[in-house]
Amino acid sequence: MASEAATAQESQKIIGRQDGPVGHLVFNNPQKHNAVSLEMWDAVEAVLDTFEGQDEIRVVVLSGAGGKSFVSGADISKFEKERGSMEAVQHYNGRTKGVYERVQFFPKPTIAMVNGYCLGGGLNLAAACDLRYCSAKSKFGMPAARLALGYPYAAIKRLVDAVGLSAAKQLMFSAQRIDAAEAHRLGLVQQVLAEEELEAFVTDYARQIAANAPLTVRAMKLIANEVVKDPADTDLDLCERLVADCFASEDYKEGRRAFLEKREPQFQGR
Repeated sequence: MASEAATAQESQKIIGRQDGPVGHLVFNNPQKHNAVSLEMWDAVEAVLDTFEGQDEIRVVVLSGAGGKSFVSGADISKFEKERGSMEAVQHYNGRTKGVYERVQFFPKPTIAMVNGYCLGGGLNLAAACDLRYCSAKSKFGMPAARLALGYPYAAIKRLVDAVGLSAAKQLMFSAQRIDAAEAHRLGLVQQVLAEEELEAFVTDYARQIAANAPLTVRAMKLIANEVVKDPADTDLDLCERLVADCFASEDYKEGRRAFLEKREPQFQGR
């Protein structure tokens, strides 16, 4: 019973809610700067499963509660329990690897809305999102070298893909934090906004994406993911099918009609 209660409490630290065509996944552990436990990662995946199954949700925004952090990484207070032995570390790494990949390859666009600290696993999570916007007060860092942690291939590749090899090495080797302006200069975030403007901007941008043809947006995301793969692993047949599906859709007809009639298209995702 105590274990079930603890799990329920941890799952309450992850909030999923819908705002029209936008799904919001909120890390709700502000007392610990939204540090994440293993149970919380389980709850993240459950929310993503729900969002994927809801056709009316076309974009997902990830954020942190409390106004001080996006996600500050793993909950260090739980390291002894969750990562205290090699067997536990392997289980933890395998579980979190699956969640990060779930975000990275989620079929709908994902946006990280960063307000405050974005550290360690939080930086990995933001890098797994398609787009990243932050407030001017935000700080980014990879503190693994200060904790003697090992970081797996996939996590390092996301950071390298986001900022380039030398900048990624600088962040990882030094374990130093960078500010929002430097994150923007490196290409880690697409735009820096005043804190009071961040949520409105991201909401408006997410709704702009949601108003576009969902089959086309999905195809472009999946094909873009194929583009960055090793050429030997690229699924060109999948890319061709995705493009063909767009041209065979009712939305393609609607897009043409709306253009000729000089009105906003009403896409249905079919």
